[in-house]
Amino acid sequence: MIRIRDPIHGSIPVTQDELPVVDSRVYQRLRGIKQLGFTDQAFPGATHTRYAHGLGAMEVATRMFDALFPLEPGLLPTRDRTRFRQCLRLAVLLHDVGHPPASHASEPCMPLRAGLGLDRFTAEEQTQRASHEDYTLALLLHSELTPTLARALERVEARPEDIAHLITGRYPERTSTFLSEGVEYFPLLTQIVSGEMDADRMDYLQRDSFYAGVNYGKFDQGWLVENLATHVVDGRAYLALSHRAVFAFEDFLLSRYHMFVSVYYHYIAVGYDTMLLRFFQEAPGEFTLSTDLEQYLAMDDMALWAVLRASKNRWAMRIARRQAFRRLLEINAEGTTADLDAISAALTAAEVEHFVSRDHGVLSKYYGMEGMTGLPIYVRNEPLRQAMTIDAYSRIYERYQQPTPLTRVYCHPEQMDLARQVLSSVIQAP
Repeated sequence: MIRIRDPIHGSIPVTQDELPVVDSRVYQRLRGIKQLGFTDQAFPGATHTRYAHGLGAMEVATRMFDALFPLEPGLLPTRDRTRFRQCLRLAVLLHDVGHPPASHASEPCMPLRAGLGLDRFTAEEQTQRASHEDYTLALLLHSELTPTLARALERVEARPEDIAHLITGRYPERTSTFLSEGVEYFPLLTQIVSGEMDADRMDYLQRDSFYAGVNYGKFDQGWLVENLATHVVDGRAYLALSHRAVFAFEDFLLSRYHMFVSVYYHYIAVGYDTMLLRFFQEAPGEFTLSTDLEQYLAMDDMALWAVLRASKNRWAMRIARRQAFRRLLEINAEGTTADLDAISAALTAAEVEHFVSRDHGVLSKYYGMEGMTGLPIYVRNEPLRQAMTIDAYSRIYERYQQPTPLTRVYCHPEQMDLARQVLSSVIQAP
């Protein structure tokens, strides 16, 4: 076993079975993918990578699992516990290996899903643009990583498809791998990989806030982990939380919400993302993402920046030279309205070059007008022997169920004085 020092979680152990996976070219590529894309244009310290995030998330997942299933008393048979734990660690470690350069910003360059040779999609889905999750699947199952991953799982009698199933749920025949004494633990394990209170979020909130130099992403991870529990419904185990820690869970949700509004959707980062999209639209073919996994592994942030620096496209040059469009207007409060169509039309009539971005800050991607859409987390009150879903227990979902609109208008920096005059005339018009 080796240990990797981490500024967020301290010492992260990696076993000899796992080390070849970490050292693989597929995982090492993540050293060249910044976690937050263009966010470092606003927060200069936010240059950390998805390589470090994967290791940190794996450590958080391990702490969650060990709190749920301690060695003593043996809540699971030793063989099952070892298999579940190893599969969970590798699933969380590898959940981001398919990310393209600049994190999510270059996903519009991804080809159709059909080119990846994945067999668990409908004919209609195959005609849609691939996502980074699709590339993750392809790298897990059809790349040089696959035999390395198979060897890491051999000792626990699992397969790469089990890891793919934990990440995506697209290999249901592998659910039996996560069956123990008549209880199916797949729902609980996949909730730790990707869910309302997953290891991914627990790491990236703390890591991103640390490197961005803000306080929004801080929460009481220790108390949350200590109060985790399981809740079995109809033979399926789900993630649960003691009623004593619900306030810490609400703080965790608010931390994510505030990070989205203040950091992930910061107007500077959003402006660069929008300029990159304009580059992709105006110069198709200058930067492409291949369905050939060997070629895809060569694509990281440095490859994207090399294309941007060499391009004669106006948006590429502006990005490479940090000559961003400037923010003219921002609307980020509920109840605040403006006639954006009228503003945009007036700017166009005045020949002011501009663009509009629209984002939404949401408390939870699993909760909306229809209620919970993901696997439920339960709140357990042991003295009363009661359990209910957390959205029914906590009022925070009701308070924040409406997304917060984040709308910005950006203009060419040399036209800002004219743009302000146009904006004033539109706002003052009856």
